[in-house]
Formats: sequence, C-alpha cells, structure tokens
Amino acid sequence: MNAYKIINDPVFGFIKIKRGLLYDIVQHPLFQRLNRINQLGLASVVYPGARHTRFQHSLGAFYLMTEAVKSLSEKGVYIFDSEAEAVQAAILMHDIGHGPFSHVLEDTLIHGISHEQISLMMMEQINHDLKGQLNLAIRIFKDEYPNKLFHQLISSQLDMDRLDYLRRDSFYTGVTEGNIGSARIIKMLNICNDQLVVDSKGIYSIENYLTTRRLMYWQVYLHKTAVGYEKVLVNALNRAKHLVRQGQEVFASPSLSYFILNDIDAGWFGTHPEALQMYAELDDSDIWSAMKVWKHSDDKILSTLATDMLDRHLFKVEVTEERPSDEYVTSLKERIADAMGLSADDANYLITLTEIGKDMYNPDDDSIGILYKDGTVKDIAEASEILNVHLLSKKIRKYYLCYQRI
Repeated sequence: MNAYKIINDPVFGFIKIKRGLLYDIVQHPLFQRLNRINQLGLASVVYPGARHTRFQHSLGAFYLMTEAVKSLSEKGVYIFDSEAEAVQAAILMHDIGHGPFSHVLEDTLIHGISHEQISLMMMEQINHDLKGQLNLAIRIFKDEYPNKLFHQLISSQLDMDRLDYLRRDSFYTGVTEGNIGSARIIKMLNICNDQLVVDSKGIYSIENYLTTRRLMYWQVYLHKTAVGYEKVLVNALNRAKHLVRQGQEVFASPSLSYFILNDIDAGWFGTHPEALQMYAELDDSDIWSAMKVWKHSDDKILSTLATDMLDRHLFKVEVTEERPSDEYVTSLKERIADAMGLSADDANYLITLTEIGKDMYNPDDDSIGILYKDGTVKDIAEASEILNVHLLSKKIRKYYLCYQRI
C-alpha cells in the first residue's frame, strides 16, 4: 500500500497526505463536512468561479505548512517529526468550525462564540475519536506549546492560512492581481529570537503580499454586491427566527431548525451536548433548501427575501465614506414600506446600514520582521522603500447601505 494519498489540486498541483494520523483527520466526517461549505460564502454572485470549498482551502494550507516545515528545516531550524506532524494536523483543522456562508451565521444564528472556538470543540471531538493522538496539535493551536514558531505558522501575519486563501481566492475569482508569491515567501521564512521573520531577499514578495491583501479585501471579500447579497441572507434568517418566535411554523431541516428555534451562544454550547452535533450537520445545502420553500411562504417579507436569494434580485448598495443621515435612511424605509404595503417595523428587514472597516496595516498586529545578513531585524514598514506607513496605517471605514429595490 502507498504510504501517501495523493490529491491533485488546481492551485498547487499534487498534495501528498501521509497515511496514518493526517489521513485519518481528512477522512473524519467533521473534516469531510467542509466539502459542503463554500470558502467564499456568497462571493460567487460577483465572481461565478468562486465555488471552491473550505475542504480545498484546508488541504492547500496543509500543503503550504508541509513546504514551510521543509524550508525551515533546510535552514537549520530543528523540528521534531512529532512537531511537524502536529502542526500539519493543526493547520488541517484550523477552519473546521466554520459554518455555512462564511461568517454570516456567527452573528445571526449563533452569538458570542467564534468559529475558532467551535473549531477547538470539533478538534477535541476528533481527538477523542482518534484516542488522544491530537494532544500536541491542540496545544499548538491554542498557543500553549513552548516553541511559539508553530502557532505563528498557523496564526500570524505570515500564517499558512492567509498564504493559501489569498492565492486560492485569486485563482478561483479570476482576480489575477491577487496572486501572491506564496512559494517564494515560504522559501524566505526564517527564525530570529523565536519569531517568524523573512530574509531580506524576500522583501519585495512581502510588499506585494501586503498590497495584494488590501486589494483582495476591497475587491473580493468586501465587494459591495457580495455584501448586499449577504445582507439578504442575514435578514431572511432573522425574519424566520422572528416568525418562529411569533408561533408560526417555518420550514427548515432539523439542524437549521435547531438554530432558528433556540437562542444559541457560548453558554448554550457548554450546557447542551447535542449543539455541536447539530452544528456539524449544518452546511450550505440546509440554507438553500430552506430558501426554496420560503420563496412560497405566506409571509411577504420572508417570501421576498428568499426570492431575492434564489433569483439574484440583489439589494441595492450605496457605499459612502460618511454615515448616511438618519433622515435619508428613514425616507428610504418609508418608500419601501409604502411600495410593498408593509409597516415601518417590517420594512426594517428590507434595509440595513453597516459600517465596515479594514486596516491594511496595523503596526501593533501586522508587524512583519525583515531579517538582514548582519542579524538585525527591521519591521517591514521601516525596511520597505515603497510602503508608506502613514497611508497604510490609515483606518479605512466605509458605510454600506443595502436595501430592497422597488
């Protein structure tokens, strides 16, 4: 029997997964579930090719981790085989707790608990099923392992998660400007004073990486059409929850029903053992199935929002740097209410105002060290000739006013 399972990935080519622990993780039902969850949520409304899954992304991040461990070892960084396997296992499972449609559910059907916390609960479940083989991987994921290098490879400015999703999302969306030189960045990784740094030869790749990240956020992840489409989904789910609380029956799969019926937060997960199982059964298909039924609902708002979702009737989106006046928002709401014969309260489901901010570079969080041959380390902002720190550090805030077209 071959020692490796080989998967052909369109971004990185052949990815080899060693039989044993790593292959057992990939085969686990909680990991296979990621095949049914799109990586970019609803971005395919703008970029039809963006249909890749969390499963593909997790395998890509695993591939880059394998390359990073190999590259660092070649530079004399001593890494035990057990550490290498544990950090590969941790990156495989880093996104395992994501729900359908990216971060939509985190503030809609569940509150006060992040997908990272749910990932950890799922890791503990897999660890139980694999009889404790993931103890070290979980310690690394939680940043409880003395050698901080491994956690930095999973979660930092240069982690394998980001290096994969920027490259992969660029590939599938067709936004070619987003293509980062992940292979070169990995070859340039080094360690200095227990910190992950980049050899000075890699400075241009890091400059490109930072500017690319900014472009991908505003052009893909926060594209106004995708944000508007997301708001349709959020409002549909909120309306369904409202109707159920009014005593009305609303169709949903058992797992989706569980989250519509109950007010679920971190405390709920801690006291209801079935919550994690219900969450694990939730994927994109539950939402689409519900929309197909909700389209025919007697409730005008739920029916309208579900039809919007299915037939690509997108909310109109106005993006401004200044917050729209309350008078303007109220006048829009009144027009929608009049046109559709709704009360002002009900019209709230057809209009949302959101403030979205993204900093391209935060010196406190985004510091990337550049290592020179004489052993000195400079922050990328100081080392780069082209990155203007003042401009990069400027906090960008935009207001997205999304509302039903009438």
